[in-house]
Amino acid sequence: MQNNHAKFGPDSPIPLYQQIKDTLRSGILDGHYLPHSRMPSESELQEMFEVSRITIRQALGDLQKEGLIFKVHGKGSFVSQPKTVQNITSLQGFAESMSSDGHEIVNRVISFNFVAASEEVAARLAIDVGAKVAEIHRVRLVNREPTSYEITFLPEALGKKLQRADLATRDIFLILENDCGVALGSADLSIDAIPAQAFIARALELSKDAPVLRVERLTHDSRHQPIDFEYLYFKGGTFQYRLRVDRKRSVKSSRKNG
Repeated sequence: MQNNHAKFGPDSPIPLYQQIKDTLRSGILDGHYLPHSRMPSESELQEMFEVSRITIRQALGDLQKEGLIFKVHGKGSFVSQPKTVQNITSLQGFAESMSSDGHEIVNRVISFNFVAASEEVAARLAIDVGAKVAEIHRVRLVNREPTSYEITFLPEALGKKLQRADLATRDIFLILENDCGVALGSADLSIDAIPAQAFIARALELSKDAPVLRVERLTHDSRHQPIDFEYLYFKGGTFQYRLRVDRKRSVKSSRKNG
């Protein structure tokens, strides 16, 4: 990084602060600056890039807006823990999505039991209250860090097919499709933030009542039958769902433009 300032100058069409920002971002993303490590000070960056303090502050400000660094008053700027991101406009399992981005995913299976369906689980899976369902608890580790706690409910017949499956390294979605011959169709999601229950806080190495992102997901097969109901609890600051939405044009507007 020491010689990168040689690339900078007013002759480039790219503003100096942006060149600096891009160089520092690359250093963060390629591991030169590790998560929670202290970034060089403003004066050190001034010397490194031979620019004004205002230019350095603008570059650091943009990195902070992007969530790549955070500032501690009186101590300087530090590298943020990177967030894993999942696009929810397509139906994918967690490991299926994260592995495609180069993350190492390991599942720690906490328990696998057959229990009587509660009223809520029965209603979601369209079965009788008290009917047997598989209840699976897993902790998801991303790059060896506990990131989410997942509780999955499946009808008894499907649960029995998963008993011998490798739940430590494989997504349930892929097991259902490839091993059980289930064609997945769609999923309904709801997302909110709640205080972590004690057992979830312990598993995710959080303090008691720390906030977690809770996702309820009900997955249907291609015939619109509910087959998988889950509670997904994500550690705050480690995960982000992303989606793109389009504005629906009204019929009246379309007619005017026509």
